[in-house]
Amino acid sequence: MTELAPHDFWQEIHAAGSFHSRDEFTSFYVAEFDDGRQLRLPVRVMTDGQHALASLIINQASFEVLDALAERLAAKLRAFDVDVIVGLPTLGLTLAAAVAQKLGHRRYVPLGTSRKFWYRDELSVPLSSITTPTQQKRLYIDPRMLPLFENRRVALIDDVISSGTSIVSGLDLLAGCAITPVAIGAAMLQSDRWRDTLDASGSHWQERTIGVFSTPVLEKTQNGTWRRISR
Repeated sequence: MTELAPHDFWQEIHAAGSFHSRDEFTSFYVAEFDDGRQLRLPVRVMTDGQHALASLIINQASFEVLDALAERLAAKLRAFDVDVIVGLPTLGLTLAAAVAQKLGHRRYVPLGTSRKFWYRDELSVPLSSITTPTQQKRLYIDPRMLPLFENRRVALIDDVISSGTSIVSGLDLLAGCAITPVAIGAAMLQSDRWRDTLDASGSHWQERTIGVFSTPVLEKTQNGTWRRISR
């Protein structure tokens, strides 16, 4: 398979069958949509040097790729009859806005990590993520947005669900506002580690969580390539 320059990832959706399914990968992983279309993702080595993940940075993707991801996620969310899309910062906001447009919504509700002076501390929760584990942040909802949720069906959107900690923070924040999402959506479900985290918040969340595609944890082989493992 042809190697890509770092800036070339996430720029093109390939037709089904463009790349053969392989057991081992070098610098990139081939993710597949449920209709067979393919997207090449860079392999990011984890701190132990022996495991890696396929990476998606959605605000670096081409408009073509963002559009395809948003269209497919919106198609899956239509079954939930969603009225309001809520986006998680930071990269989840890019996808959430595009998904809301695909669903024909006039707006979406962005959560944030920057406290405005009119925000209320009781409408915030701690936030951490796998990509920024040392940063101490809080997740806020603008209190002016709360009337938008009255008697509405809500979906919570992030770009990637990996450890599940960011999604749980979003769920906790919405729960504090008496909001229970009918669905959780993401472009990529990265490994299965998020499942245990969501289960700890409620056994029903897994069945409400949908992604455009899923990617596994990769393990380093003796010859320096990467192979799939289950978690």
